[in-house]
Amino acid sequence: MALVALVWGRERAAELFEGLRESDAVRARGYLAGFAALSSARRQARVAVEFGVRPDAAARLRGVMETAPEALRREIFRRLPPYHRSLFPSLQLERSGPEATEQVCALAERLIREATR
Repeated sequence: MALVALVWGRERAAELFEGLRESDAVRARGYLAGFAALSSARRQARVAVEFGVRPDAAARLRGVMETAPEALRREIFRRLPPYHRSLFPSLQLERSGPEATEQVCALAERLIREATR
């Protein structure tokens, strides 16, 4: 409940707990403080873990793969979980090459997160 309140009601999140029993409100405010202290990326990851993958994740991943340069496309595919790799049957899992720099890898992970969460 605290995570939903933070995501949907950000500024008013604490107010949403006023109708709860005191013990539940105290616990919810504690969770809220913990979630609010997370970075935006960690909060988004927590939301994804708690509420699952976007319903349009497959279409979003296909769009990312269509527009990505070849080196980035290979790195994205390499980092996808097996159930998402099945969206791209024409691609083969390959080892990372010299073009898979730290920046390319970070971008690949970020694009996957944004497409699926």
